[in-house]
Amino acid sequence: MFATNLRRLRHAKGLSQDDLAYEAEVSRSYLSQLEKGVFYASLKIVDKLARVLDVEPAELLKSPKRRK
Repeated sequence: MFATNLRRLRHAKGLSQDDLAYEAEVSRSYLSQLEKGVFYASLKIVDKLARVLDVEPAELLKSPKRRK
């Protein structure tokens, strides 16, 4: 869920991985691995990313809405 939401929200904000990584003070390679689901993010990282994306941290952890 996290990886999918992170990528979706980053795209919705029009940010590149480089831009988001810079603003959240993480490396671009680490961000890339988070978006691929290779690494898990700590709560501290979730908070940093949420702040840059201007969403509540829970938004990054939500299950996607099911289509009917």
